[in-house]
Amino acid sequence: MGYLRSMFDRDIRAIVPQIAMSAGTMIDCACREIIMGKHSSLGPIDPQINGFAAHGVIEEFTSAQKEVMKNQVLGILWQPIIAKYSPTLIGECQKAIKWAETMVTDWLVTGMFKNEVKPAECAKKVLDELGSHALTLSHARHISLERALTMGLKVTALESDQQLQEAVLTVHHACVQTLTETPAQDHREPHGRSFHLLATDDHSIALDFLFARRSAMLGPSEVF
Repeated sequence: MGYLRSMFDRDIRAIVPQIAMSAGTMIDCACREIIMGKHSSLGPIDPQINGFAAHGVIEEFTSAQKEVMKNQVLGILWQPIIAKYSPTLIGECQKAIKWAETMVTDWLVTGMFKNEVKPAECAKKVLDELGSHALTLSHARHISLERALTMGLKVTALESDQQLQEAVLTVHHACVQTLTETPAQDHREPHGRSFHLLATDDHSIALDFLFARRSAMLGPSEVF
């Protein structure tokens, strides 16, 4: 995102035709605006380490410490639970949480909220919810357009522009269908505006007409 922000002077819109959770939500927070449909979802940004929720690991370890300090006999119950953690896991979780929060805060302050009177406070309000494992309860929790607006993110409804909605959903469904029903594994847009898909058998499938027609409605600095 650092490269894209430098290329477009942070003037980037994120379009979420369906789901952009976890790291996808972090990318959205690096943009000046997020476009979501009624069916779209963002998600919590709490880091995951080796399959474990970083906040959950620290919460569990803290609970174990408190309970064992009160009653050492409980150490027998906690021992097999804590034993599943590697020696450096707690420190890695703490660093991952700090890194994620610092990164997203910087992106919000210098991008989406740069023109606000108190950008740091706006960013903190977003982080307090998106980055709180205790509040979201699950890394898989879906956050709707309405909820995103409530926490202060700058979100525009995809349905507010019918031409854009048609363009976004057409490209989205075409990509999903192609990736699920063909050997294609990747798709890219060269500068020539034709849309190519990189297939496993080294054959390139072009959707020139479709993308040329639809991409005219999408700006050059939009993350899709």
